[in-house]
Amino acid sequence: MADQIKPATVAVHAGRPPREIDQALNVPITMASTYVAGGDKEYGRYANDTWSAFEEALGALEGGKALTFASGLSAVATILDLVNDSVVVAGQSYQGTIGQLADLEARGRLTARLVDITDTAGVVAALDDDVALLWIESPTNPGMALADLPALIAAAHDAGVQVVVDNTFATPLLQQPLALGADIVVHSATKYLAGHSDAVMGAIVVPDTDEGRALWDVLKGRRDLIGAIPGTMEAWLALRGLRTLSLRVERAAANAADLAARLAEHPAVEEVRYPGFGGMLAIVLRTAEAAEAVTHATDLWVHATSLGGVESTFERRRRWKTEDQNVPEGLIRLSVGIEDVDDLWADLAGALDRL
Repeated sequence: MADQIKPATVAVHAGRPPREIDQALNVPITMASTYVAGGDKEYGRYANDTWSAFEEALGALEGGKALTFASGLSAVATILDLVNDSVVVAGQSYQGTIGQLADLEARGRLTARLVDITDTAGVVAALDDDVALLWIESPTNPGMALADLPALIAAAHDAGVQVVVDNTFATPLLQQPLALGADIVVHSATKYLAGHSDAVMGAIVVPDTDEGRALWDVLKGRRDLIGAIPGTMEAWLALRGLRTLSLRVERAAANAADLAARLAEHPAVEEVRYPGFGGMLAIVLRTAEAAEAVTHATDLWVHATSLGGVESTFERRRRWKTEDQNVPEGLIRLSVGIEDVDDLWADLAGALDRL
């Protein structure tokens, strides 16, 4: 079905129950810790119909086979648990990923090589025989830099290196890394996929090929062993959120493009970082104090650390001690929501004007 209809339609229809008389349109919340023996499920840590419905829908959107996790970081941890060599990763990446890599490196499990993901030649040069994995964010978090995905994926495969792409910011509606040859896509489903700031969940998607399905089996085995499973309610909420993903992304992206243009003209803004698509952008103000003042001077914009919800949120990223030191002190990451753009601008511009 997903090969014949558009992604917006897939998001609405994939993962539904069979169309039978008196059948509910939505998959129910299956609250079960155990099952009658003799079938494929056996125990609540191994399978749940509500997870499966979300996995079917996300897999159809990404063009692969999905697996859900308790959080985005548990999905990241499950992938990195399989690595014993070097990992090449953008220095300005999600700090949870960088933190896990640093922890594993400190314990002698692997070596992390931090690169500028926009320097394609430099990244390719780092892919030597000791490298097992290239980890890409595009756009990066929080710098909004873009990677040349086709070139990097091709070069990594030429070097015998597997490629993971964190697709949280772009979503499968704007970017499909598996179609470009990536080996694994990872999501914090907490963000755009669930989309309502009410569920914490993660997901991995691999190609629906013999090799991809074998990798899926390995990853599921690790998930089952360590118990990194999503809650049933969280899976149901994420699936419900996924149904409106197309509308939310379309509105947020339109708002973000409008705001990026207006922000570029404001005298208090030294730099606007907008990748040209999606609902995420960043601005750089002159000082950390100015950025802090703005994030505490709005009525609609919420000072919060997450992103991808229907409401607009923002924060100064260097307020976190673990953030990359190359991120400007005055950088504010903005997650643009689906509100009226003129209301968002009036609120934000008012805070900037008061500087």
